[in-house]
Amino acid sequence: MINFIIFITQNHYLFTMKKLATTFKLFAVISVLALTSCQDENSEAMQETPVSKVSAADLKKEITPGLKTVPEIVQTQINDSKGNLEKYLNNDLQITGITVLGKLSTQKGIEISQDLVSDKEQFAAEGNILAPETVKVGKIGVLFSGDQLSEAQKGLKEAASEQIKPGTDVLEISWNYKGEQFTSLCFYNESGIIWDNVFAGLVMMNTRGNSEVSPIDAQAKVASKWFKEWWTANWLWGSKRGEIGYQITIYYSGSTVSNVDVSDWGNISLGKAKSESKVIKKTGAYGQCRYALGLCTPVGSLSFNTSNFSVSFSGLGSNVVSNGTKSLYP
Repeated sequence: MINFIIFITQNHYLFTMKKLATTFKLFAVISVLALTSCQDENSEAMQETPVSKVSAADLKKEITPGLKTVPEIVQTQINDSKGNLEKYLNNDLQITGITVLGKLSTQKGIEISQDLVSDKEQFAAEGNILAPETVKVGKIGVLFSGDQLSEAQKGLKEAASEQIKPGTDVLEISWNYKGEQFTSLCFYNESGIIWDNVFAGLVMMNTRGNSEVSPIDAQAKVASKWFKEWWTANWLWGSKRGEIGYQITIYYSGSTVSNVDVSDWGNISLGKAKSESKVIKKTGAYGQCRYALGLCTPVGSLSFNTSNFSVSFSGLGSNVVSNGTKSLYP
């Protein structure tokens, strides 16, 4: 009887110890899971902590106050832009005022400026005001999204960094776009406006281009004739901003062409331009060339394809591209 009782007691003891061990293991697992969860929550909290952003107020701290008036050329550019916006956009986009801020005096101010012009909360514009349906105005983060947003911000920052230097003056322009009020930072020097998100993205451009044929020279010993075609982009205030074009020249006797030359050009301020040309028929009844031309504002890209001899545009912004052939007869 005593042995039986001891047996029961021993088994009860063993059962109790196993139960405690199992309970301890379960508690340990729960503790590890809880600790991991806390770490994950802390990690997420750290990731969700917003990165401090710069603002116009931060920039103003890095600006040295200066004259309260702008150079005459800058005022003229603003006034002429007002007139062209009124003429071509029917006052959908208006300049309503300017505030002179001062001069960038520190490297920190330069860096803040470059960050601000590409910030997704800042306003920007794109389009050709001679074709009002192409004009878009809004916050960078609204106009663009995803990869396009990253591409636009990169393009704006790179282009602005080339222009905004120590000693650059800054003013704030107030705008009204179809009833929505906003401001843009305008950077300038004694030569005029050098950067503004709205001015940089808008152009005045006749997409049909221009052409000219050489006058006839009856006295020339070797007869020649040329034809040129070009496309010009202007600033909002009307002055020339960039141009792409080509010219073909034939040399002939009677009705037979003996030689052909071709040239091309492309350039733009605050943007990209590309031009290529080649002769494809040099003698015979006529001369012929091929051309590939492109021009765009800062946030766009141009590429040249050698296999089909053409320029193409990608990305965003105002642009004109012209690919083709031109034949010229004596």
